Order: sequence, then structure tokens, then C-alpha cells
Amino acid sequence: MLNFNNNLFKNTLFIFLITLSSCGNAQPEKNSVKKQKPTVITTGAQQTEKWIPLLKDKKIGFVGNHTSVLSNKKGKFTHVIDTLIASNIKITRAFAPEHGFRGKADAGEYVKNGIDLKTGLPIISLYGKNKKPFPEQLEDIDLMVFDIQDVGVRFYTYISTLHYIMEACSEQNIPLLLLDRPNPNGHYIDGPILDIKFKSFVGMHPVPVVYGMTIGEYAQMINGEKWLDHKIQCELTVIPLQNYNHQMKYSLPIKPSPNLPNDISINLYPSLCFFEGTNHVSVGRGTDMQFQVYGLPNIELDFCFTPAPNDGAKYPKNEKLLCCGEDLRNLESLSKIDLKWLLKAYQLSPNKDEFFNSFFEKLTGTDVLRKQIESHLTTKEIITTWKPDLEQFTKTRKKYLIYD
Repeated sequence: MLNFNNNLFKNTLFIFLITLSSCGNAQPEKNSVKKQKPTVITTGAQQTEKWIPLLKDKKIGFVGNHTSVLSNKKGKFTHVIDTLIASNIKITRAFAPEHGFRGKADAGEYVKNGIDLKTGLPIISLYGKNKKPFPEQLEDIDLMVFDIQDVGVRFYTYISTLHYIMEACSEQNIPLLLLDRPNPNGHYIDGPILDIKFKSFVGMHPVPVVYGMTIGEYAQMINGEKWLDHKIQCELTVIPLQNYNHQMKYSLPIKPSPNLPNDISINLYPSLCFFEGTNHVSVGRGTDMQFQVYGLPNIELDFCFTPAPNDGAKYPKNEKLLCCGEDLRNLESLSKIDLKWLLKAYQLSPNKDEFFNSFFEKLTGTDVLRKQIESHLTTKEIITTWKPDLEQFTKTRKKYLIYD
């Protein structure tokens, strides 16, 4: 009996040690499982193998600016123009939107035609005498390439430039190749729909302020809804993004214009740009907090700033005047247009009769919002009036989506 128990003990101990050894060996196997890398969005421009061959033996027009870049593995950028020249693509001339080809001009600043100092290419400004290329400016062009980073907001004028490029190309039978880029405000739709009687360069189409589409999808909607003059359509090819959907967060590697310096400003831009249609409220132009703060002169609050000339704001609103308001730089990211700051500034204004200017209707695309604010409607009451039009737009938008 004793011998049996000793043997049983030895066998049990042996099995225990084997089991312990196996468990010890299993742990490294679990640790050796590789973590999946985060999904990397690939821009249309970055997929050079798909579109540069389409340019061979053609005379190319190029619409772009400082955001028209390719990145390498070291995180450095090369302008698309330089890549095309290195690939022996013949570029006839380039076209530049608001802020110029190198993106240094102020918002609304007159931009002249010129020569790109780096490449020697002739640059035609589409924010000077003409916002639409003249027929003679399209001579000797077989194919137009469009590559500009948008921010997905109706009054950001790059989509107006897109409209006129599509129209001019259609009239001259020139195909358009668009290299798509992500929309950093592509995760929601909001704001009043533009009333066509308020059409201007800061709002050309009956869409909400935030429309939730990439610039490639938007181009398809311009074509599909026949918004070009005489309902003509452009011969359009979009090089789509890879690994992108509308709910993905996207941080722009290069600021899209001088006064949108970071992700916070881009996210707040749809809500704060309404202040550009007021007489006295500053959104931080002339500081390093553009579209991240707001303030009025002649009021007393804890947060204040003083605008002064700088890059991108040679003559800022309220120059050298102390402005007091709110610092919004630490807010959580928005997924809606927030009107509370506009309504609050209106209430704080010492002279409400002079609060708005004529630009306000162009920005909002309607005369209703001003009347609602002057009638002291609440934010909730105002946004409720947007819902029927937004529901209809959502149905229209769905027809032109490339991404989920």
C-alpha cells in the first residue's frame, strides 16, 4: 500500500511538472501575436501607378496648391508637380485657387498670374481677374489634373474653383482627372441648405454648410445634379482613396490655408466662420489662435487677445484692439455645427443693430438665420428648422458616395 502511494505521488509530481512546463512555454506564443497596424489612408495622388500612366504623351494642365503633395517613408513631402516633371510628363500650365499656388495669400486677397519660381511653370490665378479659366488659357491642354485638399465646408472656396474648372473643361472638351483626398469634416452633415438666390463664390450649390463628402464625391454630385452652366457635364475620372470611410478621423499633414493651422481650427471652422459675416467679432485672425477663439472689442471678459498683422492676415479685423470672448482650444471635437457662440456674441454685442454685415447671408446661404437670431430663437429652435432639408440632402448625397 505504501509502495503504491509512493508511485502515485511520483507519477502525480511528474505530470504536474510537465503541465507547468507546458504552461510556461505557452505564454511566449501569446505574446508573439503581432498587433495589427492602424489603417493607413492612401490618397488618390499617392497611388501614382494608377494615374501617372494616364498622363503619358499628353499635354497636362494642373490645378493645385501647396497641399498637392506626395509623402515618402521618411515623412517628407514632394509636390505633385515636381513628381510629374521627374516622370517626364509635359505640363503646359498650372492653375491656383484662393491663397495662391504656394498657399501664402490672405483669405480674399487678390492673387495675380505669375511664374512658379521653382519650376518655371506659368501659373494662372483662379482668384484674381477670373475665377474660371478662359478658353485661351486652356489651349494646348489634353487633360486637366485636379489635386487640392478640401475641408468639407460650403464656404471654403476650393469647391467653387472645382465647379469652374469642371465647367471650363466641359466647354472645351477636356477630360478632368481628380485625385481624391480625405475630408476632415466628413463625419457629419449639418447647417442650413443654400438658397440659390444667395449664390456666390463662397456658396454655389444647394448643399448644407457641412456636406460630408470628399472632394471627389462632391465632383460627382456637381456632375450628377447638373449644376454646371446649361446643365453640361464634365468628363470626370476620380482616383479614389484607399482604406477610407467617412467616420475615420484624419489629421491634415499640411495646413490647407494660412488661417486653418491645425485640427482644432479645421473642426471649429464651420461654426466660427459665421463671425466673418459680422462687423466686430474676431475669430483670431492676426494671432496664432485662428478659428480657435472669438472676441469682441469694448466688452470685459476673462479671456482676451489683440489681433495684429501676421502671415495670412495682413489687415486683421479689430487690428490692435483688445478683444474679449472665449478660448475654445480645449473643447472636444465637434460632430455638429454649434451656434451657441454666435448667439452669445450677439447678446454681448453693445450695438446689435450693427452686429451683422451683408456677407453674413452669403456665408449662411440664406436670410433666415439672421432673422432667427434677431428674433431671439434658441439654438434648438433654429437647428430644428434645418432637419427637413438635411434629410432630403442626405438622400441626394447617397447617390454620389464612393466610401461608406
